[in-house]
Amino acid sequence: MNEIIKINNLKKSYNDIIALNNISFGVKEGEMFGLVGPDGAGKTTLIRICCGLLNPDAGDVMIFNKNIRSHKREIQNEIGYLSQKFTLYGDLTIDENILFFAEIHKVKNFDSRRKQLLDFTRLTPFRKRLADHLSGGMKQKLALACSLIHKPKILFLDEPTTGVDPVSRRDFWKILSQLQKEGITIFMTTPYLDEAERCNRVALIHKGEIISLDIPQKIKSSLNKKSIELFTSDIKLSYRILRNSGSFEVQIFGDRINIITESPEIDLIAVKKILSSNKIEIINYRITGLSLENVFIHLIKNEQHRST
Repeated sequence: MNEIIKINNLKKSYNDIIALNNISFGVKEGEMFGLVGPDGAGKTTLIRICCGLLNPDAGDVMIFNKNIRSHKREIQNEIGYLSQKFTLYGDLTIDENILFFAEIHKVKNFDSRRKQLLDFTRLTPFRKRLADHLSGGMKQKLALACSLIHKPKILFLDEPTTGVDPVSRRDFWKILSQLQKEGITIFMTTPYLDEAERCNRVALIHKGEIISLDIPQKIKSSLNKKSIELFTSDIKLSYRILRNSGSFEVQIFGDRINIITESPEIDLIAVKKILSSNKIEIINYRITGLSLENVFIHLIKNEQHRST
């Protein structure tokens, strides 16, 4: 598969803050590529540079084998972009918002395309409703329809499901899967590692640097470790005790603890002994493979140890 996006040695700083530190990778034509990281990792900066909305300090972005700096308008006519704060016009209806973006992209005779997009996003019954009166999930679907009106070859999505309810998130992912089947390349950023598992390939970004890039399954298996998932009578106390013991790599996720280990059966015996001696009951446990979240946290901790 050809690389439709090529990012080479990209650097960007805001005064003394390094947003991107010599980033290089490619996105293949027709794939769904996920850029995953916390707030401030550099995700939005990277995607805005790719869309020609921001200039890098150094490096290049090639899209369709053309440099975004010298062929910006030409490339922008072939891509769609849904930003974190996509600007819908609240005093316009769904139909009118799509009309507005069709005119921006100089799309003629778009009625059939608009009907197709409204059916596709299940917004047809609401086409006369003002954008201000839509739910968060419906606004995101309308924003997506607006970004697709000109039939882009690449769709850039910057955290498209942030703040969207779980049902709308599921609907949105169904739509993205269908778009990919139609041959559209999707480059998306997300803070949600469970969403990243749906992508063909994922890049984990932290403090402006790519710390891992591969298909999700290979990233998860790269550490050659397992997770002991624990539910105890006092999760927070259990976490503090196990962390302070210095014997385990411990991660806490809401009502459960994950212990990352190469020897789960041996470490489980030691964990049981420590918690029992502190009168903490293990309600349930299981040994599983690592999640992307486990790996990401592990890699970030290793980066922090190296920099100290």
